[in-house]
Amino acid sequence: MNVKSLLFILLLCIFPFAASATEPASQPIDLTRHWVGYLTIVCFAVAYLLAMIEEVTDLRKSKPMVFAAGIIWILIASVYASNGMSEQAGVAFRSTLEGYAELFLFIMVSMTYLNAMEDRGVFESLRVWLLSKNFTYRQLFWITGWLSFFISSVCNNLTTALLMGSVIMAMGKNNQRFVTLSCINVVVAVNAGGSFSPFGDITTLLVWQKGVVPFTDFFSLLLPAIVNFALPASIMYFCITNERPAAVLEAQAMKRGGLIIIFLFILTIITATCFENFLDLPPAAGMMLGLTYLSFYSYYMQKIEDPNHPFNTIQVKVDYFAPMKYVDNPEALAKLRKKEKDQSKSGDQTFDVFQKVANLEWDTLLFFYGVMVAVGGLSFVGYLGLTSTFLYGANDPTVANILVGIASAFVDNGTIMMAVLTMAPDISQGQWLLVTLTAGVGGSMLAVGSAAGVGLMGQAKGVYTFTTHLKWTPVIMLGYVGSILTHFLINGRYFIN
Repeated sequence: MNVKSLLFILLLCIFPFAASATEPASQPIDLTRHWVGYLTIVCFAVAYLLAMIEEVTDLRKSKPMVFAAGIIWILIASVYASNGMSEQAGVAFRSTLEGYAELFLFIMVSMTYLNAMEDRGVFESLRVWLLSKNFTYRQLFWITGWLSFFISSVCNNLTTALLMGSVIMAMGKNNQRFVTLSCINVVVAVNAGGSFSPFGDITTLLVWQKGVVPFTDFFSLLLPAIVNFALPASIMYFCITNERPAAVLEAQAMKRGGLIIIFLFILTIITATCFENFLDLPPAAGMMLGLTYLSFYSYYMQKIEDPNHPFNTIQVKVDYFAPMKYVDNPEALAKLRKKEKDQSKSGDQTFDVFQKVANLEWDTLLFFYGVMVAVGGLSFVGYLGLTSTFLYGANDPTVANILVGIASAFVDNGTIMMAVLTMAPDISQGQWLLVTLTAGVGGSMLAVGSAAGVGLMGQAKGVYTFTTHLKWTPVIMLGYVGSILTHFLINGRYFIN
């Protein structure tokens, strides 16, 4: 007996119901009350729980989520195969995969540009400039807040929060209250800032790519987002002393090419917008074209000699897969980062765009693969249809969307928005803008409600904690309510079907 026969018999033993086939049916099978449906819910819940306690288990969140996504679709496909409907399950999976591919390509290009700007010292130059100006604590509170708000409209909220967190920690060494309140302020600011920009946060990016809200209409959320940030900030402001910390004098010049890369990133965003608005092509296609801008500039930087920057003429063999090799070895990874930093300072490293791609947050990208594929499976089973009927059928859309925002304080907002988009409720554009706003800013209510909060808790250990953030949750909820009321006040035209 050959190996293929053994594998076939093994599959029949594991999934005996896959052996019998009937005529294909045109309608999906309702598995919401089938044991397979229940098992998919359990798989997703366990995987998401493991992802939430990543800091405790040291198990990267992508591993259980990708595993659960695979198991969910194995279960679904087995049932459909037993009923002669394998093709229908395959079409459903490929549709989900296509949606993820567009998201992956968009985020990949965005992260590559951010890594390139970090390599050129763009963010470090901004940090040093802030530290050298000898601002008061109250001034620094507002400056870091507003910078977080606007930077997060083009950069991811975690990167922005960590950048501002380094400034806050450096300036507030002797003022614990300032550090605590400023960290809370930054978390609220980055979540609010990402909610009005189509590429500022995963929620807005998903909504934009789905096509339910046009590009320009997202900016109608600017004023509600400002209210969401400024209202709680105005209250916290009075709890900060007006002392002036000692200035930190450092010298940190931006490396050659930093300003050009910023310009190319802006040009890439414009390209993606034009692809969607004028050519009806996915924004990801424009982002991939924008990646070539950086690729050609990387080639130029390697080939054009500059006597003042010898790193452009020295060729170094780069191991592009190093970050993945060290993914479960923090000590080895730290040594690798130190070596790269020392090489950068000594000029013994070229600027290579593919190295920036290799250094992406692959754990995050794979986590969203698992989430989107798993949610797609739950939708195909029929659970999201039931949830949509319960949430949007039994309640007013406004109440439902406010509840979605509150839920995003406990569950990742990207997951929440993906579920809402998969439900595809029949609501007005004003309601789509409302759920985009609430899902984006709802995570500010708890420290664990967004990546920014989790990141700052690790950066400011013992000073900014879950409990210290929770004490200000009522104030943050005032901003949440204020942003919703502002949206209804100024964007009433979008609620007319």
